[in-house]
Amino acid sequence: MNTPSNHSLERYNGSIVYIYAFDVAYDMKRGSLTTLLGRTVQEYNLCTTKRSPRQPFFYRPALVHLPDQKVTLEGQSLEVTCTVKVFNIGAISLCIHVPFVQQDWDHLVDTHSHGAEDGPVGQLALSLGQAIMQDLGPHCVRPVEQLGPSEAYTVFHFQPMSSDLAATDWLDQQRRAIAGLLTEEPEPQRLSQQEIDESTQYDLSYYDQDLVVIDWDAALILGDSDDAAEVLHIMEVANVQLLELGIYDRLLDSASERAYRDVARLNLRSGRAIHKELREISVDLSRLSDELSNITKFFGDWHLARIYQALSSRFHLEDWQKTTDQKQRTLADLYHLIQQDRTDLFMVTMEATIVLLFVIDLVLIFYHG
Repeated sequence: MNTPSNHSLERYNGSIVYIYAFDVAYDMKRGSLTTLLGRTVQEYNLCTTKRSPRQPFFYRPALVHLPDQKVTLEGQSLEVTCTVKVFNIGAISLCIHVPFVQQDWDHLVDTHSHGAEDGPVGQLALSLGQAIMQDLGPHCVRPVEQLGPSEAYTVFHFQPMSSDLAATDWLDQQRRAIAGLLTEEPEPQRLSQQEIDESTQYDLSYYDQDLVVIDWDAALILGDSDDAAEVLHIMEVANVQLLELGIYDRLLDSASERAYRDVARLNLRSGRAIHKELREISVDLSRLSDELSNITKFFGDWHLARIYQALSSRFHLEDWQKTTDQKQRTLADLYHLIQQDRTDLFMVTMEATIVLLFVIDLVLIFYHG
């Protein structure tokens, strides 16, 4: 008989928050959304009691509390709470909260699969996303034809512990188990120390009994519901940014492929068309960059700003931004080359026309002479 490992002996209460970001449109009409799926739209307000910057500005997406949904997990029917936030950049963030009571690490590791694309929570998210997209149609600017894949993120929210043990001390004791939970590893005892350190290197704490551990695919929050809600919002924002940057990266890849083909077989008509396309892509990327900066301008307190910086580093958001900027510059160079070729062709045509007119003039003079 196998003896249970130390990491599976403790039991915890809390919820698993499955976050899904969907791209639904190029942009959203401002101020036109008042209801969504029959529910009243609110303006999200980040309430915080921690040390805050003096600037009062804070980007507030539209927030809707959806009706509770039922989902069957491991043969048990559970009622889950759902919220959706609508961002001006044409994206939505859907959060599905699945409560758990007296669960150990081993069981929680298995719950990763519930949020997968083919998992019960993932299927619920897709169904809700499609309904939301359809209802948002009149409020969208250039809505997508079909809902694409989501950017998903899983968060394990643990309620505060009853003991006086500091959250950072608890982390030191459970670091291997936490690494296994975040990496979806059913046998954390097999993890190397290097992988454990890598998976749990981004840990942040404000109060003695709260903690946030951030990995690239999942995170752990220890603390009460109000503080957790603030952290979850920052995670939603970073997840939406990752989605949009990925979409524009793929858009630029597609545009680059067309640009190389256009350079190889340039004609005046295609040159005008691709020059117009470049302008549209440049405007789109500039708008996206401004909007992404806008929604992360201020978070309300420095602790949340640190959490966002950790998420940005984990998601490589700065690298994504640099990549899209570089691809945009490459496109600009290619289209500049096409424009130069068009100009050269025009000049050659003009010179040939002038020479031809001169020759015709000489022929006429000779004929009439």
